[in-house]
Parts: sequence; structure tokens; C-alpha cells
Amino acid sequence: MSKEDLDQLRAAYKKAIDEWVNAIRAEEALATPDHSMVAMEHWDDAHLKEHDAHEKATEAREAYKDALRGVNYGI
Repeated sequence: MSKEDLDQLRAAYKKAIDEWVNAIRAEEALATPDHSMVAMEHWDDAHLKEHDAHEKATEAREAYKDALRGVNYGI
């Protein structure tokens, strides 16, 4: 695996982490004093988006780690 390939995997991981952090902040912003059902539904929707973003970040992390293992350990 080339350095450019590793750089791309690292960049994809960093992008996924940034998207996850943004999703966390969006969810947090919806935890407001508005106790209505509509507000709760928006908050729940934001949580699902945060969950999906977390999964993508985890997948990107594992892809990068697998590539690093291949380069550094030959596995």
C-alpha cells in the first residue's frame, strides 16, 4: 500500500470523525427546554443520524487500521 493510499484512508477517517462530531453537536442542540412531542421527534431523528455517523467513523477507522497493520506488520 502506498503512502498516498494511507493518506487517503487517514483523510477519510478524519472526515468521518468530523461528520460524527457535527452530528453529536446537532443532537445536543436539540436537547432544549421545548418538551413537545415534535421537539422530541427531531431530537430522536438527530440521534439516529449521530448513530449512523458513528458507524461510518468506526468503519473508516478500521479500514485505516487494517491498512496500517498491513504496512507495518505484513498482516
